[in-house]
Amino acid sequence: MSAAASDVRVCFVSAPDAEVAKRIARALVDERLAACVNIVPGVSSIYRWQGAVSEDAELMLIVKTTHARLAPLAERLAVLHPYALPELVAITPSGGSERYLDWVREASAAGPTRAKPNERDSE
Repeated sequence: MSAAASDVRVCFVSAPDAEVAKRIARALVDERLAACVNIVPGVSSIYRWQGAVSEDAELMLIVKTTHARLAPLAERLAVLHPYALPELVAITPSGGSERYLDWVREASAAGPTRAKPNERDSE
């Protein structure tokens, strides 16, 4: 594993609809619990809940954060999410663009952040 990726986490969170997904994504980024959240529509989830198999259309949030921000993110997600048991699965990437991973660290930490790596200065 790249040392640069060792403290970055990619999390998966399902949401019931676009409004909820956007509200959660905006809050996590605004509160610097995540650097970025991608909202992926068209997810079909089949799962066991309360003894029965269910199937629902959902959206998947792909959340980029750090190990240090994961516990506060989980606490905030429990408040923001309408599900009794919100999905939150975090994985550690085995590598990635060092510049992007540095940006994830900066953007999900308290304090000012620089532009996302693909944004160029207007000079």
